[in-house]
Amino acid sequence: DAAYLQTQLLIAQKEEAGIQLQAEEYDIMAAVADLDEIEEVNANCILMANLQQA
Repeated sequence: DAAYLQTQLLIAQKEEAGIQLQAEEYDIMAAVADLDEIEEVNANCILMANLQQA
């Protein structure tokens, strides 16, 4: 949702500016990285399934 994306953006901006992140913000960044990895694996599985059907 929009609030979640805005939180991610603010955290990324703080990190880019060299501002010390709070522990909760590090946790959010780690969760986002995990979700990105899961999405990539899912996309690869779909691709493999489509290739096997061809």
